[in-house]
Amino acid sequence: MNPVSVFGPDFPFAYDDWIKHPSGLGTLPDNAHGETVAIIGAGAAGVIAGYELMKLGLRPILFESGQFGGRLRSQPFEGVEGVIAELGGMRFPVSSTGFYHYIEMLGLETAPFPNPLTPAAGSTVVDLLGQTHYAQTLADLPALFSEVAQAYDAALEEGANFAALKQAIRDRDIPRIKEIWDPLVAAWDERTFYDFVASSDAFQKLSFHHREVFGQVGFGTGGWDSDFPNSMLEILRVNVTECDDHQRYVVGGVEQVPRQLWAHTPEGCVHWPAGTSLASLNGGATRAGAARIRRQPDGTIEVTDKWGRSEDFGAVLVTCQSHLLSTQIDTEESLFSQDLWMALDRTRYMQSAKTFVMVDRAFWKDKDPETGRDVMSMTLTDRMTRGTYLFDNGPDKPSVICLSYSWMTDALKVLPLPVEKRVDLALSSLNKIYPTLDIRSHILGNPITVSWEADENFLGAFKGALPGHYRYNHRMFGHFMQDDLPASERGIFLAGDGVSWTPAWVEGAVQTSLNAVSGIIHHFGGASHAGNPSPRDAYATYGPIRLPD
Repeated sequence: MNPVSVFGPDFPFAYDDWIKHPSGLGTLPDNAHGETVAIIGAGAAGVIAGYELMKLGLRPILFESGQFGGRLRSQPFEGVEGVIAELGGMRFPVSSTGFYHYIEMLGLETAPFPNPLTPAAGSTVVDLLGQTHYAQTLADLPALFSEVAQAYDAALEEGANFAALKQAIRDRDIPRIKEIWDPLVAAWDERTFYDFVASSDAFQKLSFHHREVFGQVGFGTGGWDSDFPNSMLEILRVNVTECDDHQRYVVGGVEQVPRQLWAHTPEGCVHWPAGTSLASLNGGATRAGAARIRRQPDGTIEVTDKWGRSEDFGAVLVTCQSHLLSTQIDTEESLFSQDLWMALDRTRYMQSAKTFVMVDRAFWKDKDPETGRDVMSMTLTDRMTRGTYLFDNGPDKPSVICLSYSWMTDALKVLPLPVEKRVDLALSSLNKIYPTLDIRSHILGNPITVSWEADENFLGAFKGALPGHYRYNHRMFGHFMQDDLPASERGIFLAGDGVSWTPAWVEGAVQTSLNAVSGIIHHFGGASHAGNPSPRDAYATYGPIRLPD
């Protein structure tokens, strides 16, 4: 059976095949070789786009206002090598085949992520409404939890023709995908995730408590109540492309991906000599953050960094969060249409907070002498911690606990608090679940925390499209198709998971960066290879359905 991948469903294009094709992504005319492209943001989208554009003979210049890697942020604990806290993306579904192309190319190691009720977790504790349940599989939990899981499976089948849609994605059967998916866009864009659940026949037969459990504990990776207000389309995409399943983490930290791509010297670069890397083309470091973007009389685009250094570029790729174009970067309004500005400014980002501690060893694997169970488990709870994850780095290194991973209202509860207070609150919650376990006695060094909404370069963790936002997403995602735009709006491109159909997943950043690459190739007069058509070539035929305005 073919594996499920993030192949659509809005735009079913084989990005993984495109980047692996021996012919390459395309060619540029000789007079375009060496032309500079400004890339604003050195996260996954910016670095991957820069890497591919460099191979084609362009000179990408990266601007970064914060930390290299964006939300692929692996912060090391002090005093020990290779022990990290994954503050941003930390679990990567194997269906993200575009992203895994780069992981495999770089030779990085991955391992199963310790999600609830998976073998990698070992054991899971669900603590809900003051009752604690220990399990290794779903069958170990009370029947209520199986009823919830079965009800959601039935709701997906009833409301989304789920099995058939997933099979079409497995088969990469584009007409069948469009036949099923496009009517769902019109049916569910303006309805919420909660509406989908609560109005389904399967959940109508169950109690409110079943929906409550579904929100708190959820399916796959944990509770989903923070997504209840979102458009159901956002959740359907996650489910049908298995982004919520079969997840792995990058051993040693996912930040290795952008950092190694920055230094990587690919074979067969056009125009550039052997040994060229993004780092060497940028003089070893990124520019400071972009402060201003202006169109010049000759059609080039001027980017000024925060120290006042201005340069003119043949094209610009913006990969930062869309709100920064209004709040942090003085962006000439005429570079985008008013319709696109509406989409960029209405994009809604969700809050997210994580708190980590380093501990002396994987003590949670110790057995309780009375019960024979693990003394601590991966934990899902309705308490402030919400999700607690355990990472064993082996016998030669300290281990790591993500004490708390929370979203939206739960993340806002700790927003004003210093890291020590966050740790105290998390330990207090966990003590109610594990009253005889002294977690505090195992902690080493200083804790690490993040609130993404408090970072001026992000203003939130990831997009969460509200009902009615499909049209906005369509405008942003399709912006790389620029033939019909006026000259004043051409040459500036958008990428990043917030522009994609799969926000919060790095595959969305990969796919939109590759869209931008195809648009930039065309902008400089280049073309794709006949045997390896680009997203531009496929978009008119297989692009997302357009809802009437």
